[in-house]
Amino acid sequence: MRQTTLFETDKIDMLAFERKAMLDGYFAIAGVDEAGRGPLAGPVVAAAVILPPGVSIDGVNDSKKLSPGRREHLYEIIIEKSLSVGIGETSHETIDRVNILEATKLAMLAAVDRLSPTPDCILIDGITRIDHTARQKTIKKGDSLSLSIAAASIIAKVTRDRIMTAFDAIYPGYGFAIHKGYPSPSHIESVRKLGPSAIHRLSFRGVREHVRCHSF
Repeated sequence: MRQTTLFETDKIDMLAFERKAMLDGYFAIAGVDEAGRGPLAGPVVAAAVILPPGVSIDGVNDSKKLSPGRREHLYEIIIEKSLSVGIGETSHETIDRVNILEATKLAMLAAVDRLSPTPDCILIDGITRIDHTARQKTIKKGDSLSLSIAAASIIAKVTRDRIMTAFDAIYPGYGFAIHKGYPSPSHIESVRKLGPSAIHRLSFRGVREHVRCHSF
């Protein structure tokens, strides 16, 4: 007989963290996640989502587990059903200046600051808090455990993918529409041949080795 695992979606109460926060007296509960920490190019994008109490959205899960088409479909449903959605973006220049962790925190804070109402409780994927006065709970693998965080994961991923697809037309030859800036073999090879584009993260390995070899 096959054994089930803790992280099977149908065995997880995806609203457990939200309900616990409500029982603790919080009402505007935002899930927060990011997309784009690992790529060699483009911004890091974060999203914050406040869902109505007890809402159910079938299929919402960690965006990395969903197909692009499924993410796009769920993106529209999340936008429609959410009480509020905020999106924050930190550029490749800022990533190079302050490092990717600090840039991610800035994007998350910007996303939360764009919510209305202002959240009194924030559920964050991962282990890093942001500079906000609301009560915060960080959750490892939160995008697989909290519906609000999973929704934010989808919003962030779809938003960033759209940004990188648009960049593909501006900076042809790098394949941004295909790999979205992640360090695929084809992307690394294109940087080696063409040099970094204007949106590459010059501090990242795979890019910085080629900064002095090409003008851009």
